[in-house]
Amino acid sequence: MDDGKPSGPRTKWWSRPSTDRDRPAGPEEDGAAATGVADASGTAPAGPGGTAGTTAGERLPHTTPDGDYTPAPPVAAPPPAADLGTPAPAEPAPPAAEPHVHRTQPLHAPDEYSTPPYGGPGPWAPAPPVQRPVATPAHGTPVPPPYAGTDGHGTAAPPVAAAPAQGGQEHHTDPWPPPHTVPQQHPVPQPPGQIPQQTSQWMRYDPWGAPRQPLSHPGPGQGVDDVRPRKARRGTVLVGAALLALLAGGIGGGVGAYVERNGGLTTVELRQSGRDAGGRAPDSVAGIAASALPGVVTLHVNGSAESGTGTGFVLDDRGHILTNNHVVAPAGSNGDITVTFSGGESAAAEIVGKDSGYDLAVVKVTGVSGLTPLPLGNSDNVRVGDPVVAIGAPFDLSNTVTSGIISAKERPITAGGEKGDGTDVSYVDALQTDAPINPGNSGGPLVDAEARVIGINSAIRAADSGSGLDGGQSGSIGLGFAIPINQGKRVAEELISTGKATHPVIGVTLDMEFTGDGAKVGGKAAGGASAVTEGGPADEAGIRSGDIITEVEGQRVHSGEELIVKIRAHRPGDRLGLVLTRGGKELSMTLTLGSASGT
Repeated sequence: MDDGKPSGPRTKWWSRPSTDRDRPAGPEEDGAAATGVADASGTAPAGPGGTAGTTAGERLPHTTPDGDYTPAPPVAAPPPAADLGTPAPAEPAPPAAEPHVHRTQPLHAPDEYSTPPYGGPGPWAPAPPVQRPVATPAHGTPVPPPYAGTDGHGTAAPPVAAAPAQGGQEHHTDPWPPPHTVPQQHPVPQPPGQIPQQTSQWMRYDPWGAPRQPLSHPGPGQGVDDVRPRKARRGTVLVGAALLALLAGGIGGGVGAYVERNGGLTTVELRQSGRDAGGRAPDSVAGIAASALPGVVTLHVNGSAESGTGTGFVLDDRGHILTNNHVVAPAGSNGDITVTFSGGESAAAEIVGKDSGYDLAVVKVTGVSGLTPLPLGNSDNVRVGDPVVAIGAPFDLSNTVTSGIISAKERPITAGGEKGDGTDVSYVDALQTDAPINPGNSGGPLVDAEARVIGINSAIRAADSGSGLDGGQSGSIGLGFAIPINQGKRVAEELISTGKATHPVIGVTLDMEFTGDGAKVGGKAAGGASAVTEGGPADEAGIRSGDIITEVEGQRVHSGEELIVKIRAHRPGDRLGLVLTRGGKELSMTLTLGSASGT
């Protein structure tokens, strides 16, 4: 159906005009046909009469600098005609004297039927909504990235009409601009001597240009050149912060080091009690040590084959010093013995007498005055649990004081035996203590709470080598043994008086390989003689070969070593009560101890 409209080929209204080639001028172009193009500002050259090249009633769409059309705000549409086929009346033209801006026209002739979008709106075309530009930021105010290129609310801003051109000319737009136009391909040359028309900030905005460009930016779109200064400033801030942190760390470290080395920025004075008189209770460890230390000495022994270190204590003001036999044994017959007192004075010493069976020896120093003999206690009065203090030179650390208690009494121990013939074996009915005793403590005093000597430190039980004297280097495990001072006193007196000590004996030879309970009298002695010495104490008491002695003075005996220890704990001439077993029968008898010379 034709509807009374021309049926010829239609021009596509969304095609954009090209400005770089000649195109036929329509009858509505008037003066613009002479040149074929508009000037850069969108204003056609004036005609001969000094008026614009367009008619007064025409409204043209705005153009952007790149040749694109920008829709202008629509104007109110005239009411629809009563007749659908009758074109709507044209809008009355303004006075001729009013200047107008010429715009490039579409490539088609006016539609004589006034069909949209170039003519008046038809009855089927609804009036376009009224578009109003929203408020935009002031000139130079950046818009946040989410709203760049929008109306400030996240919605693309509608185009706004260009500002009036020079000379007071206004831009007039057609009420129905084409939605799509052909972009200008090449820049339009300016007439000689004419200054290019400056466009407003709205005309410089290109919706197809750099994304997120603020509408109020008057210059080029924000791009890499606008971001780089911000990055540089941010980098400068980061570098400054890093330098500040480094400087603060260095200052803090220096202050911390100064405080650590000098105790603070100011002098620190801590409260401290004043000096006391130095007195201690006589029964305290400090009081006991203060009383006993002046009488304790350290011995350094050098022999032809070996050397050693031990401890001793002063017996009298004549220079006699009691110590262990195994301490002075390395000196032999011509070795050197040096005695060092607690005050640091040293003096040479010589052996007065020694006995390996008791493991005791006496040495003497000459030419020394001001000696402090230690008082001797009574070991029979000692009870288990009594506090004791040990003084000595463990590992050559002189004047060492340790403390503990009496752990046990009458503990039978044997020590020595390095020669292999049994002549150097010591049999001691010892006091056991938990006071730390180590190699070098041998020969030192074990004193009670009144600083009286109750024992001579002689042996320790080591964790790896069993019982022994000072020969090993194992440390203390709290099992120390001391010779009771009662036995030590008797032996020391004999050694000072005669140079030898006597041993109490019963006159029997024991079977040391017997594994039963008790001490068994042997069958034969060395050389085939009888095991019971003829005319000896045992023979007179009625003891025979094969008898098993089980008790001495009411104390149980479990081995031959224990029997020897119990007998040597007495003096020669003492009477002892014995219990023995013969042929399954238990017998009791009494004997008087005999005497034998020691070695």
